[in-house]
Amino acid sequence: MTRSIVAALRTHPETVLNDLGRLCDLAGMEASFDHGASTILKDNISWHFPFPSANTTPWQLEGTILALKARGFEDLVCVENKTVVTDAFKGEDLNHYLPIFCKYQIPVLYNFKESDMKWIEYKPKKPMLVLDKIFPEGMRIPDYFIGKNIVHLPTIKCHIYTTTTGAMKNAFGGLLNTKRHYTHSWIHETLVDLLAVQKEIHSGLFAVMDGTTAGDGPGPRTMRPKVKNVILASNDQVAIDAVAAKLMGFDPMTIPYIRLAHDAGLGVGRPEEIRVLGDDISTENWGFSVGDNMASRVGHLCWFGPLKWAQGLLFHTPLVNLFIFGSECYHDWYRWPRKDRKVFEEWCRDTPWGQLFVESYSAR
Repeated sequence: MTRSIVAALRTHPETVLNDLGRLCDLAGMEASFDHGASTILKDNISWHFPFPSANTTPWQLEGTILALKARGFEDLVCVENKTVVTDAFKGEDLNHYLPIFCKYQIPVLYNFKESDMKWIEYKPKKPMLVLDKIFPEGMRIPDYFIGKNIVHLPTIKCHIYTTTTGAMKNAFGGLLNTKRHYTHSWIHETLVDLLAVQKEIHSGLFAVMDGTTAGDGPGPRTMRPKVKNVILASNDQVAIDAVAAKLMGFDPMTIPYIRLAHDAGLGVGRPEEIRVLGDDISTENWGFSVGDNMASRVGHLCWFGPLKWAQGLLFHTPLVNLFIFGSECYHDWYRWPRKDRKVFEEWCRDTPWGQLFVESYSAR
């Protein structure tokens, strides 16, 4: 039996850039990509504010760029997306990506700007679980993604609707437009469909996942950051998500999107069928739990609970703007100034990774 490979290393701020290069070698980055194709850097901005564990870290981004360039991949482009609750421009600024883009001359494209890419109808070759039903008028994807390598840059964290979020979920913002909230009631099946589409359109798939500070609790924004000093990489999006889930203390095969993708042959979700190279993480169990916040309770009510029948009215009409406004009020106007900014400032002051964020990246 051929087992999927996930590379795992323990790292420290002083060595993280070199460690990321070694990690990518262990995971087979060079063999995973087409040298003749452009490579998309798909960062993860779950919240435009720099909340620890919510977003791609600057060292994760820089280390991946250095690893790609050292292996002959010079044609690199970052692609950003927006959501109804995040601002891509604010996120890349506050999370200190801009100096990295400038230093390594990485152009940035936006999938919501028509001058950068166009959304075209795409007919998947593989039968879809749900996307053909959710979008009966036809699924649309950005034309720029077709024929490109892609590196996903998620973090290890929990998610209120999918238990964990990682490499597979990172495709959500890039491949679906701002109407992707239509899919939330079928979010696990949607992630599986998107992985199938990625395997059809990309010339290579890879993920580098940051767990230097991991997110416990009701993610992807309102979490309890925990310093864990771990980084992961793999060309199997299912396997890396399974290893991350196991680290957090979850049984990967009880998480529907991992189990469904495994059963569909899109990757390996069973830990016993995954070969972990690098440092021994087999005994680690971080004991994370998801829990709820105010936003998740509303979401569960509308997407999975007794109001599911009213989705057409609530989310497919201008009424959706009330939910968008409510989410913005809760996260940006209440959580950040009253609670989460303090968590961020304590992380910057009291942890080595927070100090790296301030001293090595904000000063550039």
